[in-house]
This record gives sequence, structure tokens and C-alpha cells, in this order.
Amino acid sequence: MKLYESVCILRPVQSETDNDRVVEKIKEVLTQSGANILKLDNSGKKKLAYDIQHERKGTFITIQFEGPPTVVAELERFQRMEDQVMKFMTVRVNPADLVAVAETEGEESGDDGIQ
Repeated sequence: MKLYESVCILRPVQSETDNDRVVEKIKEVLTQSGANILKLDNSGKKKLAYDIQHERKGTFITIQFEGPPTVVAELERFQRMEDQVMKFMTVRVNPADLVAVAETEGEESGDDGIQ
């Protein structure tokens, strides 16, 4: 199984239930396709660098998962069809990079053992 990370930008809707519905559907598509969700992060509404479909803000969702390559095709098919999704991108992640990031975050949090 390969490791992937997917970022999608949802429309900035007034109710969180619409975003929650899309996130639940994404999780459902991934699990039905044989993926194992490792991390899901809803970063909330942020200002975009440029307008996307006449929107100035968007809700950012990041998902890390592992699964066969067919999972990516199914996830991106769903994201293309979903009206709430403005942009998306899925990339394959090297597992060694995740370990390096985790070690760096541990050092930055002041976990150096000095009291």
C-alpha cells in the first residue's frame, strides 16, 4: 500500500453541516475503496491567494491515507463531481519524509530535555 496526501478546498458555506457532509462522504469513498485514513485535518476558512470560482475564501481539508493506487482515481472522481469542492490535489508521500517531519515537530515544541 502506498501513502498519499490529499488537499481539497471547499466553498466557504455558512453552515458547517455542508462541509461535514462532504468530509464524511470523502471518508466513505476512501474506506469503500480500501484505503486506511491516517490523519484528517480541517484547517477551517482561510483567505485564498487568488479568487477561485469567484470566491475569496475557502475551507481547507487535508487527508493522509494509505491504499492502492485505484483509491486516488476514485477519490478524485468524487471530488470532480462534488459542487462544494473548488480545487483538489492528491500527491504520493514518501514515508521517510513523514518521519523527518515528526522528528522536526518534536524538536520545535521545546522537547529538548532541558529543565
